[in-house]
Amino acid sequence: MGFGISAPRNTPPEIIDALNRTINAALSDANVKARYADLGSTVFPTAPADFGKFIAAEIEKWGKVVKFSGAKPE
Repeated sequence: MGFGISAPRNTPPEIIDALNRTINAALSDANVKARYADLGSTVFPTAPADFGKFIAAEIEKWGKVVKFSGAKPE
């Protein structure tokens, strides 16, 4: 399972870049990595475009699973 941070669609690119640099710097900190490891997670600092591709792939993958299962919202 993956987790990430997102912003509204029309957020200016300079804001996205600033957030990405700051978040990736924090995720690269040894103490932060250790804390995530304590919680059973691994951090993967990445670029916004790569995260977008990851999300798109997850939606496609799990969408197929839901359709195949026949699950319906209650």
